[in-house]
Amino acid sequence: MKLSEFKFDLPHSLVAMYPPDQRDGARMMVVNRKTKKIEHKMFKDITEYFGENDSLVVNDTKVFPARLYGSKEKTGAKIEVFLLRELNREMRLWDVLVDPARKIRVGNKLYFGDSDLVAEVIDNTTSRGRTIRFLFDGSHEEMMKAIHELGETPLPIDVIKRKVTDQDRERYQTIFADKEGAVAAPTAGMHFTRNVQRRMEINGVNFCPVTLHIGIGTFRQVDVEDLTKHKTDSENFFIPEKTCDIVNSSIDKEGKICAIGTTVLKALESSVSASNHLKPVDNGWTDKFIFPPYDFKITNALLTNFHLPESILIMMACAFGGYELIMQAYHEAIKEKYKFFTYGDVMLIL
Repeated sequence: MKLSEFKFDLPHSLVAMYPPDQRDGARMMVVNRKTKKIEHKMFKDITEYFGENDSLVVNDTKVFPARLYGSKEKTGAKIEVFLLRELNREMRLWDVLVDPARKIRVGNKLYFGDSDLVAEVIDNTTSRGRTIRFLFDGSHEEMMKAIHELGETPLPIDVIKRKVTDQDRERYQTIFADKEGAVAAPTAGMHFTRNVQRRMEINGVNFCPVTLHIGIGTFRQVDVEDLTKHKTDSENFFIPEKTCDIVNSSIDKEGKICAIGTTVLKALESSVSASNHLKPVDNGWTDKFIFPPYDFKITNALLTNFHLPESILIMMACAFGGYELIMQAYHEAIKEKYKFFTYGDVMLIL
């Protein structure tokens, strides 16, 4: 398929700037692939669609405050450093993006606030990418505590054009967040509350985790018309054996396996056995890029937010729900004024 096939006019007024007052207060569009029916519900209604032998797979990655603001030695120039991932814990090496990049050269030292946190630039990786080494005398735990105190919640501020607030620390995170390592939240999971989870578990629904640490590549613009030529960034993922047991039991009992978000979808479809069952993964990497047409082996239901035009996330949604049906649903969502993107409303594809 071509990039231009995923272009549509999205009024900026429909991009949610803030989360709903309650986590489970979003609207939910329900799209049935078999009947082509589109229904308008509230997220709390998700309890009606799952029961005995069904499994909901969630991403338990935890977002860390990846955006740091510092200053360059000598000149005092203000610098933004966006932490992408830790490269080497002992050497305190990190892969980062810097802005403005033209001011940051190998050998420069960067100072963060009045703290003891200092970094030295040791390599150029891309036009905006750098490798830095933190110069810090304390333990790893003490250094990460300093990063948490100084860092800012990494909202995609090029789209959500506002200042980050204290509320974002809690709301740009799911209730399942456990394993730190993501620079973006698995947004579909942000709609769940413990109350909704308990109600579903009482109905016999299994909740089971995978971990996929979301990188900045989730938001990277596709710049090729021919999608077969696009390469996505690799992301670190883990699938526990217990999750495989639960999911594979649902498969054998012909239950629903619902991926809570495109990150879960990507993880599940990156570890399929010859018998079309789920395999455990310990510290794997995936650069899987899913776009139509695609034959899904594990997942038969998907909960996902409404995504931006030409994003890899809308391509995944279309691969799962069918291009024509999902694009029809998106046009209806715009007509019905659903909210889009990180803090927006949600779509359940059955």
